[in-house]
Amino acid sequence: MKATAKAHPIQGLVKYHGMHDEELRLPYHDSISVCTAPSHTRTTVEFDPDIEADHYVVDGEGLEGRGAERVRSVVDRVRELAGLEARVRLESVNDFPTNIGFGSSASGFAAAAVALCAAADLDLTHPEMSAVARRGSASAARAVTGAFSHLHAGDDDADCRSERLASDLEEDLRIVAAEVPAFKHTAEAHREAADSHMFGARMAHIHEQIRTVRHALRAAEFETTFETAEHDSLSLAATTMTGPSGWVYWQPETLKVFETVRELRDDGVPAYFSTDTGASVYVNTTARFVDRVETAVAETGVDTRIWEVGGPARVLDDETLF
Repeated sequence: MKATAKAHPIQGLVKYHGMHDEELRLPYHDSISVCTAPSHTRTTVEFDPDIEADHYVVDGEGLEGRGAERVRSVVDRVRELAGLEARVRLESVNDFPTNIGFGSSASGFAAAAVALCAAADLDLTHPEMSAVARRGSASAARAVTGAFSHLHAGDDDADCRSERLASDLEEDLRIVAAEVPAFKHTAEAHREAADSHMFGARMAHIHEQIRTVRHALRAAEFETTFETAEHDSLSLAATTMTGPSGWVYWQPETLKVFETVRELRDDGVPAYFSTDTGASVYVNTTARFVDRVETAVAETGVDTRIWEVGGPARVLDDETLF
């Protein structure tokens, strides 16, 4: 009862912020994202009746505290669905920087959920597995279904699951990832979301943004899709900065990248910035312009990577970690 899975992290386009149920990780509102590749998490799990306790390792370090609790919530859900009691060994590795705003929790919990379902011999669809992954991270639901995906808000697993959105933008989109390695506190920001005086304003316009991006993706409208994502990043930051703790994630390097992107647009280059709850920046552009954009972003002094659209989480046949 062993399986290995691979999942890609996500860039939030219309981002969720805050949860009305922390235990089930049910967000207040819908969200849309795109998976980034070749960046990925690879996870191997095994149900082992001969061990006395679960054992979780991520990037060579054993998980404890809240991190272990979140993994256990996914593991326990799979045990419940499969009628299993055996303990679990789980090992996971990332091939990209984690905890700096590049969606590593999404790919981590997505890979774990898909591997656990395979190891438990559960025959679930990707949307059904997305509800399992959501127990660890709401963003992970979208990393399960992959590419452009829409997580629907709801009060249970039947409603709060992810749907993949077909779009011709998949082939042409290129993402310049600008690494700004500043530690972030996403969980705390989510807990404080509703306490910001800006939260009500965000809720008032978020549904229109969801409709706008869904339509733009269907019509392959690059400018509308990523201009909306840029504006949503600013809205998210306004909400986190006006919460009780006044979280300010951006660093001077973040703002330099923003300014560079705007200068590129002034020169006719299709480029739009996007951030999640972190200092690192995604710069969305097209295959034709990606080299020019990457050069300009790198000149701000940050490390860069070029990513494309990644597909859904999947089981691997021969790349086990133990």
